[in-house]
Amino acid sequence: MRFYEYESRRILAREGIPLSKHGFARSAEEAKRVAAEIEGPVVIKSQVLSGGRMKAGGVKFADTPEEAEAHAREILQLEIGGHMPRGVLVDARAAIKQEYYAGVIYDGVRKRPTFVFSDMGGIDIEEVADTNPERIGRGHFSTILPHMDFRAKDVIASIGITGSELNRLTPILSKLARLFLKYDMTLAEINPLAQLEDGTFVAVDAHMDLENEARPRQRELLEELGVGDEETREAREPTEFEIRGEQIDAVDHRGVAGNVTEFDGNLGLVIGAGGGSLTLFDAVRRHGGKPANYCEIGGNPSVSKAKNLTKLVLEKPGVDKIAVMMSIVSNTRVDIVARGVIKACLELGHDPAEKIAVFRIPGAWEEEGFKILEKYGVEYYDRSVSMHEAARRAVEKVGAASDGAGPSVDEHPPATVDAGTSGEGEAP
Repeated sequence: MRFYEYESRRILAREGIPLSKHGFARSAEEAKRVAAEIEGPVVIKSQVLSGGRMKAGGVKFADTPEEAEAHAREILQLEIGGHMPRGVLVDARAAIKQEYYAGVIYDGVRKRPTFVFSDMGGIDIEEVADTNPERIGRGHFSTILPHMDFRAKDVIASIGITGSELNRLTPILSKLARLFLKYDMTLAEINPLAQLEDGTFVAVDAHMDLENEARPRQRELLEELGVGDEETREAREPTEFEIRGEQIDAVDHRGVAGNVTEFDGNLGLVIGAGGGSLTLFDAVRRHGGKPANYCEIGGNPSVSKAKNLTKLVLEKPGVDKIAVMMSIVSNTRVDIVARGVIKACLELGHDPAEKIAVFRIPGAWEEEGFKILEKYGVEYYDRSVSMHEAARRAVEKVGAASDGAGPSVDEHPPATVDAGTSGEGEAP
């Protein structure tokens, strides 16, 4: 999840990192008051989660409180990246001698956090990496061993910074690393980190992303910042569909049935099992399908949770069919998911056999789950059908339905099981 700039600054302040004088305002009148308190030229910056604020006109300079008020009024009405600002940041405009970039990111290959430092701040670090790679210092550090400031110092010194500047910059980068670990961040960057004419350093802009799964651990911080449980905080404001998905997941602690992202396709997805949800989403698109959503389900959610997530997807305008797919599961009962999706169809007045394009969840209690699906005529697959093949068949079926050609005839019949005599898995 992503933080607004004004929130990132509050996190920096928590850890003692120096900041330029600033204030957050939700109205033009409040922006005028903050500018008057700063007593000097200011910068008015739109508070949106997307980038491109300067190019879109979301950053303006003001010399007086009245000018700040006028600019804030314009910016608060300015849509950027499809989203309206939450407010404006009023920041003191100081004389800057040099701009630096200080960041900590997570290296997914090495599985360790990494210092990133450059003396070319104020522009995208990716651009610096392309044009002047020698101006970037990097270095990994441990998440287990005690943090040692000399590692941050080595990274800064590697690009030729020495003397008092090196000694002043080292504690800032070290504090940023500690912050990164303390608050379960995946990104923490200051850009620019400005050296003023008097030689002091202040953070002028900051961006931070928190690991979404760490939200329960960081509840105190999120409550202090006023971040609601329903806020998904991606690179844009959440849609009503996404907010409802988070609410469904939050109702019951058992398992996961959420992490919903909305798209505009016609194939609804109820997918999960670790990286399986990403694999399946990509497989649907690779086979020419148009996903209506992304979501994650797993960890043995309750029948109610599986049902409500499925109903959310089914009720999304434009959804023709849904595909229920996971990798081989051990910590999720197939019969519970089957009960949930069947209940969702029935409660909405749909024939499960018509609305569920494919059901592919092999694993724990699969025979019981398959009996439920068989009773309602739902096409299901065991582990002999790969996730990619299941995705292809789902795309084929929803495509046929959209074309008005009726159900497709698959040369590979669904997996079957012996119903046996067990009473498990009767009508959900």
